[in-house]
Amino acid sequence: MLFYLLKRVLLMLPLLLGITLISFTVIHLAPGEPTDLQTEMNPEAGVEFKERLRNQYGLDQPLLVQYGTWVKRLATLDFGHSFSQDRRPVWDKIVERLPVTVLINLLSIGLILLVSIPIGILSALRRHSWFDRMTTLLVFIGFATPSFWLSLLLMDYLGVYLGWFPVSGIKSLGYEYLGPVNQIWDVIHHLILPVLVSAFGGLAGFSRYMRSNMLEVIGQDYILTARAKGLPERLVIGKHALRNALLPLITILGLSVPGLIGGSVIFESIFAIPGMGKLFYDGVMMRDYPLIMGILVIGAVLTLIGNLLADVGYALADPRIRNR
Repeated sequence: MLFYLLKRVLLMLPLLLGITLISFTVIHLAPGEPTDLQTEMNPEAGVEFKERLRNQYGLDQPLLVQYGTWVKRLATLDFGHSFSQDRRPVWDKIVERLPVTVLINLLSIGLILLVSIPIGILSALRRHSWFDRMTTLLVFIGFATPSFWLSLLLMDYLGVYLGWFPVSGIKSLGYEYLGPVNQIWDVIHHLILPVLVSAFGGLAGFSRYMRSNMLEVIGQDYILTARAKGLPERLVIGKHALRNALLPLITILGLSVPGLIGGSVIFESIFAIPGMGKLFYDGVMMRDYPLIMGILVIGAVLTLIGNLLADVGYALADPRIRNR
């Protein structure tokens, strides 16, 4: 198991380097530069001023030289300084926003697993029943519902019309004057709608995956043998069938991490949540290359860690894999 884990970790390093190279190239090939935003609206900014800015940011150097300089800083965990007016270190900006995005995504994943796995199991065991047909209808609705439209709908009805939930931010005015328990509840109250929006599409997909996997597993010969031996149905489903049905789901869960992080851009912008998604959107609009690359690296690392955890979970569930 240790050798299997070490091999997976070593394979992550060249993969991360390849991701950064492609991302760096694509970002710089996009039209527009950070200097454009600082000079186009300033009638006194001439060509010389723009060239000085390009030299200050290192944009006048060849692309490979810029990438090499960036990789050298990355080796020391230095993401550089933001191109924005505050010129703050990129790492400080990310550290401020990362906990919020990670918290929302963890809550979203927890909600997805908590709801989708039982629904998928029941749908498979009661195939073609009214429950199965109802969940299938809800799944299609979930797949077809755009997250931005759902966010606006929930904000308008539950937030504005009924007044049940806040519609922006993660803290209320006067948060610092609340007691510890009320502060925790205030944050939870603000995160209910974003977590629901983030988990809605995943609930649909994961429940269908679980249903499909369970239908395939319960049709296997070893399940028929277990039932023929007189084992209780609870033991047959809970121990023999469920463990094998979760194997593909583990892989899908690891691969879904980048989708959850990417989806943060939408609901964090709509709900005005100060997370990595909102920071990434602002960085793209400002052509803030160091900030964009820093967030992409963090996202890539989290994605690779998610895939690693999926591999480890797969190996723990199936002993044949860790012996390869």
